[in-house]
This record gives sequence, C-alpha cells and structure tokens, in this order.
Amino acid sequence: MKRFDQINVIPFIDIMLVLLAIVLTTATFVAQGRIPLKLPEAEHAAQPASEKPMEISIDEARKVYLGGAPVHLIELDQQLAHAAREQAILLRVDAGVPFSDFVQVLDLLQKYHLERVSIVTVRKG
Repeated sequence: MKRFDQINVIPFIDIMLVLLAIVLTTATFVAQGRIPLKLPEAEHAAQPASEKPMEISIDEARKVYLGGAPVHLIELDQQLAHAAREQAILLRVDAGVPFSDFVQVLDLLQKYHLERVSIVTVRKG
C-alpha cells in the first residue's frame, strides 16, 4: 500500500477563495449602510442635489428612518422642528408603502415649512 506524504490543499484553497468573495461582498453591503428599498419608478427622475440633504426613509415594513437611524414619527417631528427652512430633504419611500404613511411625513415637513424636498425614484427601463 502506498503511503501518503502530502495532502492536496488545492480544494481547500478554492473553498477559502469562495468564502473570501462572499465575505467581501457582504462587507460592502454592510459598509454602505443603506436601508434596502424598492423605489418607485418615474420617467423623468433626476439626480439629487450634491449638498448634504437630510435623508428620511420609509421601508417596506413601514418603519421611518432619519439619516439611516430608525425613528418614531414623534421623534421625527422633534428633529424637523430644529431644521433650517433651507434644509434640503431627501425622501426615500419604498414602493410598497401605503400612501397614508407618505402623507404623514409630508405633513410634518409642511408643518415646519420645509419645502426643499426631493423624492427619490428610479428611472424606468
């Protein structure tokens, strides 16, 4: 019987490279810190302004986020009370969110006369 003096490590290296690719891909999504939303489509979608806007998001589960941090509508109301009237607002709402949730946030923005609001959509096609 032939004695094995070496172990074939090539399959082990292949598996490690696949795991490395998975880890790097996952780390990229985590590092971006984006709330996953399925944005509604619009034919004439424009790019948002280059200045740093206040970002308000509503995800599919109807949770509201301010700058990526989850907030309740009461907390959002308090934060908006301190915002300057010239503050740019970026509103990202999942396409599956009921219109009433969208209107609640718009009502808060109107309450404090925050009119520089951009609604994020994706271009059709």
